[in-house]
Amino acid sequence: MNLKPDGKTRIVIIDDHPLVRERLIELIDREADLEVCGEAEDRSEALELIDQTRPEMAIVDLNLKSSLGIELIKDLQVRNPQLLILVVSMQDEMIYAERCIRAGARGYITKQQASRHVLQAIRKVLAGDLYVSEAVSNQLLSRSIGRPAGADFVLSIALLADRELQVFELIGKGHSTRQIADSLT
Repeated sequence: MNLKPDGKTRIVIIDDHPLVRERLIELIDREADLEVCGEAEDRSEALELIDQTRPEMAIVDLNLKSSLGIELIKDLQVRNPQLLILVVSMQDEMIYAERCIRAGARGYITKQQASRHVLQAIRKVLAGDLYVSEAVSNQLLSRSIGRPAGADFVLSIALLADRELQVFELIGKGHSTRQIADSLT
Protein backbone atom coordinates (compact mmCIF):
# COMPACT_ATOMS: atom_id res chain seq x y z
CA MET A 1 0.00 0.00 0.00
CA ASN A 2 1.04 3.60 -0.63
CA LEU A 3 0.68 4.89 2.90
CA LYS A 4 1.80 8.42 3.63
CA PRO A 5 4.66 8.85 6.10
CA ASP A 6 2.06 9.44 8.85
CA GLY A 7 0.72 5.91 8.26
CA LYS A 8 -2.79 6.92 7.25
CA THR A 9 -4.76 5.01 4.65
CA ARG A 10 -5.60 7.35 1.77
CA ILE A 11 -9.12 7.41 0.32
CA VAL A 12 -10.71 9.32 -2.55
CA ILE A 13 -14.43 10.14 -2.68
CA ILE A 14 -16.21 10.07 -6.05
CA ASP A 15 -19.79 11.32 -5.92
CA ASP A 16 -21.72 13.93 -7.88
CA HIS A 17 -23.33 15.46 -4.78
CA PRO A 18 -21.14 17.94 -2.85
CA LEU A 19 -23.13 17.41 0.35
CA VAL A 20 -22.51 13.66 0.27
CA ARG A 21 -18.80 14.17 -0.43
CA GLU A 22 -18.54 16.65 2.45
CA ARG A 23 -20.27 14.28 4.88
CA LEU A 24 -18.08 11.32 3.85
CA ILE A 25 -14.94 13.46 4.19
CA GLU A 26 -16.02 14.59 7.65
CA LEU A 27 -16.77 11.00 8.70
CA ILE A 28 -13.51 9.55 7.39
CA ASP A 29 -11.22 12.36 8.54
CA ARG A 30 -12.41 11.84 12.13
CA GLU A 31 -10.68 8.45 12.07
CA ALA A 32 -7.04 8.64 13.21
CA ASP A 33 -5.79 6.13 10.62
CA LEU A 34 -7.82 7.26 7.60
CA GLU A 35 -7.48 10.31 5.38
CA VAL A 36 -9.39 11.65 2.38
CA CYS A 37 -6.78 12.70 -0.17
CA GLY A 38 -9.18 14.02 -2.81
CA GLU A 39 -12.66 14.18 -4.23
CA ALA A 40 -14.23 14.10 -7.69
CA GLU A 41 -17.70 14.40 -9.18
CA ASP A 42 -17.26 12.54 -12.47
CA ARG A 43 -15.25 9.87 -14.27
CA SER A 44 -12.58 12.06 -15.87
CA GLU A 45 -11.87 13.95 -12.62
CA ALA A 46 -11.74 10.65 -10.75
CA LEU A 47 -9.26 9.02 -13.12
CA GLU A 48 -6.97 12.05 -13.01
CA LEU A 49 -7.23 12.33 -9.23
CA ILE A 50 -6.43 8.65 -8.68
CA ASP A 51 -3.46 8.82 -11.06
CA GLN A 52 -2.12 11.82 -9.11
CA THR A 53 -2.81 10.71 -5.52
CA ARG A 54 -2.48 6.90 -5.71
CA PRO A 55 -4.93 6.16 -2.86
CA GLU A 56 -5.51 2.76 -1.31
CA MET A 57 -9.30 3.05 -1.61
CA ALA A 58 -11.94 4.79 -3.71
CA ILE A 59 -15.49 5.32 -2.51
CA VAL A 60 -17.67 5.51 -5.63
CA ASP A 61 -21.29 6.43 -6.25
CA LEU A 62 -23.07 4.75 -9.16
CA ASN A 63 -24.60 7.92 -10.57
CA LEU A 64 -21.91 10.44 -11.41
CA LYS A 65 -22.20 13.84 -13.04
CA SER A 66 -21.49 12.75 -16.62
CA SER A 67 -21.01 9.00 -16.44
CA LEU A 68 -21.92 5.79 -14.66
CA GLY A 69 -20.02 4.65 -11.61
CA ILE A 70 -20.06 1.03 -12.75
CA GLU A 71 -18.12 1.99 -15.88
CA LEU A 72 -15.65 3.89 -13.69
CA ILE A 73 -15.23 0.80 -11.50
CA LYS A 74 -14.38 -1.28 -14.57
CA ASP A 75 -11.90 1.36 -15.77
CA LEU A 76 -10.25 1.57 -12.37
CA GLN A 77 -9.82 -2.20 -12.20
CA VAL A 78 -7.98 -2.15 -15.52
CA ARG A 79 -5.84 0.88 -14.65
CA ASN A 80 -5.30 0.23 -10.91
CA PRO A 81 -6.15 -3.39 -10.04
CA GLN A 82 -4.78 -2.98 -6.50
CA LEU A 83 -7.21 -0.11 -5.73
CA LEU A 84 -9.91 -1.16 -3.27
CA ILE A 85 -13.34 0.13 -4.28
CA LEU A 86 -16.36 0.57 -2.04
CA VAL A 87 -19.65 1.60 -3.65
CA VAL A 88 -21.85 3.92 -1.57
CA SER A 89 -25.05 4.47 -3.50
CA MET A 90 -28.78 5.16 -3.37
CA GLN A 91 -29.41 2.43 -5.97
CA ASP A 92 -31.22 -0.77 -4.97
CA GLU A 93 -28.58 -3.12 -3.61
CA MET A 94 -30.51 -6.20 -4.68
CA ILE A 95 -30.07 -5.09 -8.30
CA TYR A 96 -26.67 -3.36 -8.26
CA ALA A 97 -24.47 -4.91 -5.56
CA GLU A 98 -23.62 -8.07 -7.47
CA ARG A 99 -22.96 -6.08 -10.66
CA CYS A 100 -20.54 -3.84 -8.78
CA ILE A 101 -18.72 -6.79 -7.22
CA ARG A 102 -18.40 -8.42 -10.65
CA ALA A 103 -17.06 -5.12 -12.04
CA GLY A 104 -14.34 -5.06 -9.39
CA ALA A 105 -15.74 -3.34 -6.30
CA ARG A 106 -14.96 -4.97 -2.95
CA GLY A 107 -18.08 -3.71 -1.22
CA TYR A 108 -21.50 -2.14 -1.61
CA ILE A 109 -23.47 -0.14 0.95
CA THR A 110 -26.51 2.06 0.52
CA LYS A 111 -26.57 5.72 1.50
CA GLN A 112 -29.51 4.96 3.78
CA GLN A 113 -27.17 3.20 6.22
CA ALA A 114 -25.90 4.84 9.42
CA SER A 115 -22.40 6.34 9.51
CA ARG A 116 -21.08 3.53 11.70
CA HIS A 117 -22.05 1.00 9.01
CA VAL A 118 -20.21 3.00 6.36
CA LEU A 119 -17.10 2.94 8.55
CA GLN A 120 -17.55 -0.81 9.09
CA ALA A 121 -17.73 -1.29 5.32
CA ILE A 122 -14.58 0.80 4.79
CA ARG A 123 -12.66 -1.17 7.41
CA LYS A 124 -13.84 -4.54 6.12
CA VAL A 125 -12.81 -3.71 2.55
CA LEU A 126 -9.46 -2.36 3.75
CA ALA A 127 -8.93 -5.65 5.62
CA GLY A 128 -9.25 -7.48 2.29
CA ASP A 129 -12.79 -8.76 2.77
CA LEU A 130 -15.96 -8.19 0.75
CA TYR A 131 -18.72 -6.09 2.27
CA VAL A 132 -22.38 -6.47 1.31
CA SER A 133 -25.55 -6.45 3.38
CA GLU A 134 -26.90 -9.69 4.81
CA ALA A 135 -29.74 -9.64 2.26
CA VAL A 136 -27.32 -9.42 -0.66
CA SER A 137 -25.07 -12.06 0.87
CA ASN A 138 -28.04 -14.43 1.17
CA GLN A 139 -29.06 -13.70 -2.43
CA LEU A 140 -25.54 -14.46 -3.71
CA LEU A 141 -25.24 -17.63 -1.67
CA SER A 142 -28.68 -18.86 -2.75
CA ARG A 143 -27.83 -18.24 -6.38
CA SER A 144 -24.48 -20.02 -6.03
CA ILE A 145 -26.19 -23.21 -4.85
CA GLY A 146 -28.83 -23.03 -7.58
CA ARG A 147 -31.73 -21.62 -5.56
CA PRO A 148 -32.57 -18.11 -6.70
CA ALA A 149 -33.70 -15.95 -3.79
CA GLY A 150 -36.09 -13.04 -3.99
CA ALA A 151 -38.70 -11.97 -6.48
CA ASP A 152 -38.70 -12.99 -10.12
CA PHE A 153 -38.41 -9.30 -11.04
CA VAL A 154 -35.05 -8.95 -9.29
CA LEU A 155 -33.84 -12.17 -10.92
CA SER A 156 -34.98 -10.91 -14.35
CA ILE A 157 -33.16 -7.62 -13.90
CA ALA A 158 -30.04 -9.48 -12.78
CA LEU A 159 -29.96 -11.16 -16.19
CA LEU A 160 -29.63 -7.83 -18.02
CA ALA A 161 -26.19 -6.69 -19.15
CA ASP A 162 -24.99 -3.41 -17.61
CA ARG A 163 -25.70 -1.47 -20.81
CA GLU A 164 -29.18 -3.02 -21.10
CA LEU A 165 -29.95 -1.98 -17.52
CA GLN A 166 -28.73 1.54 -18.29
CA VAL A 167 -31.10 1.76 -21.30
CA PHE A 168 -33.93 0.35 -19.18
CA GLU A 169 -33.36 3.06 -16.54
CA LEU A 170 -33.30 5.83 -19.15
CA ILE A 171 -36.57 4.58 -20.65
CA GLY A 172 -38.05 4.59 -17.15
CA LYS A 173 -36.97 8.22 -16.73
CA GLY A 174 -38.91 9.13 -19.89
CA HIS A 175 -35.94 9.71 -22.21
CA SER A 176 -36.55 9.49 -25.96
CA THR A 177 -34.61 7.04 -28.09
CA ARG A 178 -32.55 9.97 -29.45
CA GLN A 179 -31.69 11.10 -25.89
CA ILE A 180 -30.78 7.56 -24.93
CA ALA A 181 -28.57 7.14 -27.99
CA ASP A 182 -26.84 10.47 -27.31
CA SER A 183 -26.21 9.63 -23.66
CA LEU A 184 -24.70 6.25 -24.53
CA THR A 185 -22.10 7.64 -26.96
